[in-house]
Amino acid sequence: MDTGDRLLTPGEVAALFRVDPKTVTRWAAAGRIGSIRTPGGHRRFRESEVRALLEGEGELPEAAEAARPPHDVAREHHSAHR
Repeated sequence: MDTGDRLLTPGEVAALFRVDPKTVTRWAAAGRIGSIRTPGGHRRFRESEVRALLEGEGELPEAAEAARPPHDVAREHHSAHR
């Protein structure tokens, strides 16, 4: 069934989540986000699923932490162990 849902590239998804495209590919490989393979073997992502994840309607562990600058994560880790 064709829902007319636009397919996004890993780069487009990465820009929305503010992460590297390789992170999006790892999420897909780990089953954290659904993907479709093109005949050429490239991953594509349903825009509706990506938007739902961005709006908090789905669960994407690591998304918030991966999107934050590394110094913020390190600072929180350091302060949690004081």
